[in-house]
Amino acid sequence: MNVRVVLGAVVAASLSGVVQAQGVPPSPSETAKAASAAAPQAPTFGEVVPMSEALRASITKVVLMPGGSPTNEEIDGSYEKGSHGLYGGMVAGSAASTIQTQAGPVALNIPIPILQIPGMIAGGIAGATQREIQEFRDALAEDLAKASSQQIVNEKIASDVYFEIRTAPNLEPQVFARETPVPEETDAILFVGVRDLIIDVDGNDAIITATVIATMHRLRDKTDVYETTIQYQDRDTLSNWTENDNAVWRDYANFARHYIGREIVAQVFDSAGLAHTLLPTKSNNVSVSRKNKWEGSTKSLNPILAWELNLPGDDADPAWVLGIKESDIYYDVEIYDLHRPVYSAKQIQDPVHTVTAQLEPCQSYRWSVRPSYHVGGDIKYGPWMRSGTESGNGNVGVKASEASAYLYDFAELKVKCGAK
Repeated sequence: MNVRVVLGAVVAASLSGVVQAQGVPPSPSETAKAASAAAPQAPTFGEVVPMSEALRASITKVVLMPGGSPTNEEIDGSYEKGSHGLYGGMVAGSAASTIQTQAGPVALNIPIPILQIPGMIAGGIAGATQREIQEFRDALAEDLAKASSQQIVNEKIASDVYFEIRTAPNLEPQVFARETPVPEETDAILFVGVRDLIIDVDGNDAIITATVIATMHRLRDKTDVYETTIQYQDRDTLSNWTENDNAVWRDYANFARHYIGREIVAQVFDSAGLAHTLLPTKSNNVSVSRKNKWEGSTKSLNPILAWELNLPGDDADPAWVLGIKESDIYYDVEIYDLHRPVYSAKQIQDPVHTVTAQLEPCQSYRWSVRPSYHVGGDIKYGPWMRSGTESGNGNVGVKASEASAYLYDFAELKVKCGAK
């Protein structure tokens, strides 16, 4: 049996309309008609093309807004100089269903359409007779009904994008609510909107795919000048998704938001756009498996991570690459357990780093590193080090309970029992 649940704006309108009109949950046939009419094509994971260097150079003052890009007629503005608070506020019109987050010193109250989601989950899988599918539906619907569990929403992802770019050189980002007037000196608006959250139930498995679209709208000519679609997908058994109070689903939501925010920033603002290879290597206290160089182990709680960067050169590389020197290259390092980032270090000059915080013995971690190139007062980032195996590529996983898709092809580091 294949069952698809589409959590998108169109389906929300269709299903909530049925519920409001009749005062009862939609029937399986009504739900199927609504979902069938609204469902987008199955997501594909193709190559994402970064925004051009010329277009990036023309945008220094950018406003981030949650949601998709409206029609050009709706963005003709009264672009007033005044704004509500340092970062635009995102507080106007907040209702009872809100959560609070933080953008710099400004608290953001974020409205969330919670009440539509349980109906979509319940309706989308209505009629399924398998007990495990029903339990999956009920558990996920209950979790999605809680405001605190909502991670894959426009406002939170827009906030993530802002936090990633707020220290970028030669860029002045702000994050605004849709209702906030945009200052007239703004070059462009970057709209960040969740297109859909799709759940495919295939026998015993459920595959969950989040899709977010980022659109750069230039104000001087009132035109959408760039658009990119970022997707994040993972799969697992129905029972694993909901075990331990939906722990794997919550990890999925957190990593999806983390990955999507970073990818939007990379593609729109700071992708270096040059060919390179990065490989983990052994160090004084980290050994590497002979069978798999992406598997390392250590007897130290403060391991020394080491890696190797090669810039082979490519005709498609930007011109500035020819003048890059070793002293222009810095590195960011991150270490994750299976649920969250546990360590980070930024702007390391050499391709080796001693972890300053002690890790836990008898634990397995994933780690990665990315280069940054400092050229002419600008900083461009390369992608995070990944194995590039067919089992995952950073946005597609094969078993969420073993490791989230984002971590699948990072280097593994096992801290041995008795390590000190």
